[in-house]
Amino acid sequence: MYFQTTIKKPVELVGIGLHKGSPVKLRLEPLDANSGIVFHRSDVNVSIPLKPENVVDTKMATVIGKDGFIISTIEHLLSAVYAYGIDNLKVIVDADEVPVMDGSSASYCMLLDEAETIQLDVAKKIMMIKKEVMIKEGDKYVKLSPAPDLKYDFTIKFPHPVIKNQDFVLEFTKQKYKDEISRARTFGFLHEVQYLRSKGLALGGSLENAIVLDDKKVLNPEGLRFSDEFVRHKILDAIGDMSLIGMNFIGNYEALAGSHDLNHKLTLELLKDKENYEIVELVGEKTKELEKAYA
Repeated sequence: MYFQTTIKKPVELVGIGLHKGSPVKLRLEPLDANSGIVFHRSDVNVSIPLKPENVVDTKMATVIGKDGFIISTIEHLLSAVYAYGIDNLKVIVDADEVPVMDGSSASYCMLLDEAETIQLDVAKKIMMIKKEVMIKEGDKYVKLSPAPDLKYDFTIKFPHPVIKNQDFVLEFTKQKYKDEISRARTFGFLHEVQYLRSKGLALGGSLENAIVLDDKKVLNPEGLRFSDEFVRHKILDAIGDMSLIGMNFIGNYEALAGSHDLNHKLTLELLKDKENYEIVELVGEKTKELEKAYA
């Protein structure tokens, strides 16, 4: 039998928020079995459970909200939480966004390593994808399909000399996530950053927490961490976005030019029809196969 997990002890860090550019304190606390992931804004005393229906914006990041209060840029933290197979967690922030750290999820992996995970006395649940579910807009698409393991296959195409066409396949394990995905940073183009700043956004964005490109090259003096860092970051985002399903899953995720918006629509489409999936408790013989969802 495999059990639900939470963290062993509270941990916290302080980092800059991407949009406001102000310091944000983030604290992670353990929760009991069957609590799920719950975000809490300590500055306004509002809790927002992590559910697809609480997503209020997907333009620049995945944003959840309740009663007019929001928490933005949750996907990098969630990507790490999901990769670690953590089922129950309270995420406390004292502002309307999660700190961006270095633009990847590596800092969150380190924080979760510090917190350690512990088992609770209730069986873990995972979702088996039973039918193909797809969201297509123009030539862009995101898709889930049945498979015996968990795989993320992402393709991007940018008319930029550094990015061009990139494809990456992650055959998921926690260790592969840490080695191949967690260090990949978010990226943006200089003209976009300038436009966002004119609108009072991306005030915390810098070469410290994003890859920034002009028309021809990468502006970060240290260069890239991987030659295909861009598509790897898209997988990092997708893993965070798909955590809104509410549990780890077994199946193949595939995307061509996917986005936060398409990922959100995919989770809604998946959960709309119970024929699309089966929720399995990890008890008995077949559990060994199913642990691939969070190994």
